[in-house]
Amino acid sequence: ALPEKKMVFKGLVANKEDTNKLMLTPLVHYPLLGGSALITFEKAEVAQRIIEAKEHVVELSYGEPEDLDQCRARVQASPVDILLPSALEIRLVQSSRTILLSDLPSLSIPEEALLDKLELFFSKVKNGGGEVERSEFLDDTGQVVLTFVQDGVAEPLIARGHIEVLIGKGRYKLKVSPCMSGDIADLQFQPSRCPRTVLLSGIPDVLGEEPMKDTLEIHFQKASNNGGEVDAIAYVPEGQRGVAVFMEDT
Repeated sequence: ALPEKKMVFKGLVANKEDTNKLMLTPLVHYPLLGGSALITFEKAEVAQRIIEAKEHVVELSYGEPEDLDQCRARVQASPVDILLPSALEIRLVQSSRTILLSDLPSLSIPEEALLDKLELFFSKVKNGGGEVERSEFLDDTGQVVLTFVQDGVAEPLIARGHIEVLIGKGRYKLKVSPCMSGDIADLQFQPSRCPRTVLLSGIPDVLGEEPMKDTLEIHFQKASNNGGEVDAIAYVPEGQRGVAVFMEDT
């Protein structure tokens, strides 16, 4: 349900196929196995250099140990490929027993009390209503959904568009709209490569989680290691599992 908003359209739509489109904002959950890390660089070219090198030797201590080989780790760098939605088709159906109420007044009463008053008003036949099955507030919209027990009650109210409701000692003009429900009819994906993120694998469990993150970040931000400024890093030690969340790159 979309809130009512006054808009001004300027210009003409040249192609009808460009209308009625839905913009998708991806939020991808990426499983991260133990002994691996994700590093997101500020620049895509840095990530590409790290990937092209494939293998990197990372110093795991800053001292001068007797056996230097034990203080180095060879980690493998690879690109991060994810699936992003490329096309989405939603089948919308108008509910025959539900209405959407908006333009609700700001009253100093609990939401439950306001729902009770709305149910009482719309349950009366003289107000054009009928027996109410349930009512609920839509999250963060300030709108209420009312569902009637019988068919045929919602349509006349929707046709009126607005209705004056008595709440307490005041009368308020509420907007009545149809309530739509949707099901995904078709969803298609296409492979996409994260341009600034690199997957590091084969990381030995020889340092604590925070020291290992710091060591990896220091190593891969050095220009001498073909690195650059690091935007974010996530590390999962051996024996554990994690989930990284990818959002749209803005």
